[in-house]
Formats: sequence, C-alpha cells, structure tokens
Amino acid sequence: MREMSAMHGFVASMAPVLFKAACPDCRSRFELSASALRLAIGASRRTTFYSFTCPECGSSVRKPAGERIVELLTGGGVRTLRLHTTV
Repeated sequence: MREMSAMHGFVASMAPVLFKAACPDCRSRFELSASALRLAIGASRRTTFYSFTCPECGSSVRKPAGERIVELLTGGGVRTLRLHTTV
C-alpha cells in the first residue's frame, strides 16, 4: 500500500504579493510588487530602510523600516541588501 501525501494532487497558485505604499511628494497611494521595492538592512534603525520609485510622479522614496516592516518585506520576496560597516 502506498502512502499519499496531503499535498498529492494539490496545485498551489500563488498570487504575486503586493504592498501598499504612498508617496510623500505627490500624496498618491498605490500598490507595488516585491520587485518594485528594495530593502537595505543596516547596523541601526537609522540605516535600515526600504525604497521605491513613485509610479505616479517618479520621485525616489526612502522610508525607515522597523523590525515588522523588514519581516513583511523579506517574507514577501523583496530584494534585500545588507549594509556592512568597516572598522
């Protein structure tokens, strides 16, 4: 007798993850895919941030990223850059 896994015959269809964002310059609100965002993780809160280009006005936007934001962005597939300090 062959065991069947719980996933046998199950086809997962994952929708792309979208993140809600807003531009501080033009005040537009929109959704961005993970590929439209970048996350930089530094040694401190001041050097940990995410960035994107506003799809409405083209402004470069940079916002601080606390622990929860880092967790959400990395879990959603946002590309991450780890910043290292030199001594």
